[in-house]
Amino acid sequence: MSLVDGLSHFVLAAPNTSLFEQCVEFYTSLGFETVANNSNIIKINGNFGSITRECVSSQETWLNLFGKNSVPDITIKLILSPNAVVNDIPIDNGDLREHNVCFVAVSQSITVLESALKSKNRLYQKFTYPDINPLDPLFSPPKDEFIHAVLYTHDPLNNLISFTNKLIPFSKNIYVNRQQPEVVIPLKTDGTESTSDERRRRIGVLTSGGDSPGMNAAVRAIVRVAISRGCEAYAIFEGYEGLVQGGNMIRKFGWGDVRGYLSIGGTLIGTARCNTFRTREGRLKAACNLVKNGIDALIICGGDGSLTGADILRSEWSGLLEELIREGRLTQEEAAPFTHLVIVGMVGSIDNDMSSTDLTIGAVTSLHRICEAVDNISSTASSHSRAFVIEVMGRYCGWLALMAAVSTSADFVFIPERPPSADDWESEMCEILKRHRKLGKRKTIVIVAEGAIDKNLNPIKASYIKELLINRVGLDTRVTCLGHTQRGGRPCVYDRNLATRQGVEAVEAVLRSTADTPSPMIGIRENKITCQPLVEAVKLTQQAAIAIGKKDFRRAMELRDPEFEEDYNAYVATTIIDDNSKVLPEHQRLRIGIIHIGAPAGGMNPATHAAARIALNCGHIPLAIQNGFPGLLDDDVYELSWIGVDGWTTKGGSELGTNRTEPNIDLGMIAYKFQKHRIEALLMIGGFEAFSSLVTLTAARDKYPAFCIPMVCLPATISNNVPGTDFSLGCDTSLNAIVDSCDAIKQSASASRRRVFVVETQGGKCGYLAVLAGLAVGATSVYIPEKGVSLKTLQSDINHLTRRFGEDKKRTSSGRLILRNECVSNTYTTSLIADIFETEGRGLFDCRTCVLGHIQQGSSPSPLDRIRAVRLAVKCINFLEKHALSSLADDASSTRPKVFNNQKESAAVIGILGAHVDFSPVVDLVQETDMNNRVSKKAWWLKLKGLVELLSKWGYTEDHLTTLNYSPQ
Repeated sequence: MSLVDGLSHFVLAAPNTSLFEQCVEFYTSLGFETVANNSNIIKINGNFGSITRECVSSQETWLNLFGKNSVPDITIKLILSPNAVVNDIPIDNGDLREHNVCFVAVSQSITVLESALKSKNRLYQKFTYPDINPLDPLFSPPKDEFIHAVLYTHDPLNNLISFTNKLIPFSKNIYVNRQQPEVVIPLKTDGTESTSDERRRRIGVLTSGGDSPGMNAAVRAIVRVAISRGCEAYAIFEGYEGLVQGGNMIRKFGWGDVRGYLSIGGTLIGTARCNTFRTREGRLKAACNLVKNGIDALIICGGDGSLTGADILRSEWSGLLEELIREGRLTQEEAAPFTHLVIVGMVGSIDNDMSSTDLTIGAVTSLHRICEAVDNISSTASSHSRAFVIEVMGRYCGWLALMAAVSTSADFVFIPERPPSADDWESEMCEILKRHRKLGKRKTIVIVAEGAIDKNLNPIKASYIKELLINRVGLDTRVTCLGHTQRGGRPCVYDRNLATRQGVEAVEAVLRSTADTPSPMIGIRENKITCQPLVEAVKLTQQAAIAIGKKDFRRAMELRDPEFEEDYNAYVATTIIDDNSKVLPEHQRLRIGIIHIGAPAGGMNPATHAAARIALNCGHIPLAIQNGFPGLLDDDVYELSWIGVDGWTTKGGSELGTNRTEPNIDLGMIAYKFQKHRIEALLMIGGFEAFSSLVTLTAARDKYPAFCIPMVCLPATISNNVPGTDFSLGCDTSLNAIVDSCDAIKQSASASRRRVFVVETQGGKCGYLAVLAGLAVGATSVYIPEKGVSLKTLQSDINHLTRRFGEDKKRTSSGRLILRNECVSNTYTTSLIADIFETEGRGLFDCRTCVLGHIQQGSSPSPLDRIRAVRLAVKCINFLEKHALSSLADDASSTRPKVFNNQKESAAVIGILGAHVDFSPVVDLVQETDMNNRVSKKAWWLKLKGLVELLSKWGYTEDHLTTLNYSPQ
C-alpha cells in the first residue's frame, strides 16, 4: 500500500491508553509496521496476517507503511494526549464517500484488506467500478481484480480512512468506460455485513400492456433502490416479448442508465403484445431466460392482464423448471438456486380501472391531456356557439370521462358505471341542454366514455349524440375523438411521485417475499402506499365488468375508488341545473357569504363555482364578497348567479379578488357588515390567513353575536401549510408549474453540460413544494426550513457533485438541480449558495440561480385541484346548511339573528385526510399548529425528503433509509 493524497506523514492523537493500544493494533493489522516506540526502534514482522505486537503502551509510537514503485512511504505518528478529542461518527454512517477522509492509500489486494477488517469485526463499505484498463503500465493488479475498488472504514479514533487498488485514483485517463459503482456492501443496523445472497439478488423489471406516463419513473426508482439495497437490476425490453426472446433484450442496468427517465412519457424499455407468452412453450422460454440471467424476482408495471400473466408464470414455475431440466435446456445445478419466482405487480394504466387502489400510474397525466384538449375546444365552441361531443378513453371504466366532466364543467357525461336511468334518456339530455342554453350558455360540451352504455347495455356512441343535438336541440355540433393523445406527453407531478413511491415499495416487497407469500400488487389508498395480494385485486377488477354486465350498476360504482360516487354526485349537483326538486322551504334558505383570503391559488375559482351552483340549486343565496375583508367593509358584496360563474373552473387566480388582510383590522365593523348584509353562513377560501381569520372570528363570538353562524375554511394555498388537511387547493397546480419550469431549466443545464442550477421555490416556512417538486424532477438535494441548511450540508453536496461530475463520461455530463425553499435561511441565500458551489467546484462545474417567483401560482388549475375543489365545496355547503338549520330561531320576533350557533363544531376547517374528507373544529386545530411559523405541526410529506436524496445520491445503505425517516408507507 502507498499514500496517494499528497501526504507522507501525519499525526494521530489518542485520549487514553486503551484507544492508543487499539490504534496500534488496528494499523499493524493492515500492514503498518511499528518502527519507533519512545525513540526505540522496534521491528514487528507481519503483513495483513496475524500480527504479534511487541510494543507496550507509551507516549509516542511511529508506524510506517513502506511504499513501493517509487511512491513515498506513509508514516503515522501516534501520540497519547489526554486533551485529544475523538471524532464523532455520523449517526447514520450513510454513504461514507460523502465525508472527509483522513487519508487514501493504495493496496494491490483489497480482498486481503477485507479479510483483515472482517477478522477484527470492523465495519466497512466497499464500492466497485468496472472496466479498469488491464493494460495500464502503471499498475496491473491480478487478473481477478480488473475492477477499481474503493474501501472505506473508521479507525478506533473514528478517523475515516480509504483504500483503493488504483494507483492514481484521481487520474481521468485510466478507464475505458467510467461507470457508477455497481456493488455496495451495506452496513446493517446490527453492525453485520449483508449476506452474499442479499447483495447479489437480481431483480428484473418490465413494462407491459398499454404504455402510461410514469412508467419510466417507476423503472428509475426500481433500478436505483435495488442497487442501493445491494441488488442487481435488469431491464427486460419489449415486455413479455423480451422475456421470451432473451439475449440482448435482458440487460443489466446501472445507476446512470436511468438518468433522465423522470420527465419522459411512455416507456423507454418498451412494451409489446406477446401471444407467445400465452402458450406454455413461451413461458418455458421465459423461465429459461430468467434462470440463465440469474433473475429470481420480477417487477411488472402494467394492467390487469399483464399482472395476471405474471402470476401464472409464478404458479407454473416449479413445473417449468422440471420440464426444462428434462429437456436438457437447464442443468440441475443451474436451476437449484431458483426454487421459486417472486412476482410484484405495479398498475400502470391510464384507465384507472384497477380495484384496490385509488389511482393507477398514468391516469392523472391522461386526465391532464383530456382537460387541456377540452379547455381548448371550449374556446372555439363558445366563439361559434357550437356543441362538441368528446370521446375519451377508459375501456369499460368511466373514471377519465367523469373526472374530465367534473374538471371542465361539461354539460353532460356518459359513463358505463352509471348509465342514464330513464328509458328516454335522449329527451332528458336534450331538455337539460336546452335549459342551459336558455340561461345564456354559448357552448355545449358532452363527454362520452368509450365504454358508455344505456341501462339496457346498448352502446352509446358519440355519432348518435351528435345527431340528437343537431335534430332535437338545433345545435351546430362537432365530434372529437381524442384518441392516443391521451396517452402521450410528459408525466405530471402526481404520476412521477406515485410511480416513484410505488417503485420503492416494489423493491421492498421483493426483498421480504418468500415462497409462501402471495404475489403482491402495489397500490395507493388514503395517500399511503399499499401492498396486497395481486390475485384478489385482479378478481375485484373483473367483478366490476361482471356487475355492469348484470346491470348491477350500484355494485359497479362501489368497486371503483372511494371518491368515484362522491365525485359523480358532486358533478350532477354543480353542473346540471336543478328542476327545483332540491330547493328547501323558504324559511330554511340561507344567505351564504363566500370570501377569498390570502394569496391566489389554483382552485379558488372552481371551488367558488361549485359552491355557488349547489347553493342555488338548494335555494340559498350565494353572496360574493369582493377583495376580502376590505371589500366587505366597502360593501362590495353582490349575489352570484348560475350563469355568472360559468367557466370559472378553468380560471386560475381569484375572480373575487383576494388579499392577506384579516378581520382584526376592525372586528366591530366586520360584525356590523355581517348584520347589514344578513350573512347567515360563511365560506372562507384561502391559505393560512383564512385559517387565522377563522380563529379570530371564532374567538370573538362571545363579544359579537354576528359571528355565531356556521363558518368553514376551505384551504387554498400553494404552500400546503394549513392544518387539518393533507392537500390544499392550489398546491398541485403550483407543483406542476414548478416542475414544468425545472424540466426546462434542467434541459438548459444539460445542454450546457457541467452546470448546476439552484432553484428557489415559494412556500413560506413550509417545505412541501420544494420536497415534492424535488422528488418529481430528480433534484440532487432540497433545502427546507424544517431541516435547515448548514455549511456541513453544503459541503456534503459539493463533495457529491464533484464526484458525480468527475465520474461522468466526457461530453455526457448532464445538468443537476438543487431546490431551495425561500425561507430556509436568511444567511445562505440562493445567490450565496450558488457562489459557494461555483467556487468549490473549481472549474469542474459552474452554477446558476433561478428564482421562480409568482409563476409558481400557476395559470389554469390542474385537474386534481379542480376535482378537489368541486368535491370540497359541495361538502362545505352541506356543512353550513346542516349547522345553520340545527339552530334556526323559532320565534320570528326574536332579536337574535336568524341563525345562532356558537358550538365549536360549527366553525371548522375542511380537509382531505387520506381518502376521506373531514371537518376539524378550528379550536382543536390550533393545538397542532405553529402559529408563529404559520405551519402545521403534522407534515406527512416530510419523510419524502429522504427519498429525494436516496434516488439522487447513489449508494445509500439500508440503515440510511431508516435514518432518512423514509418508508414507502
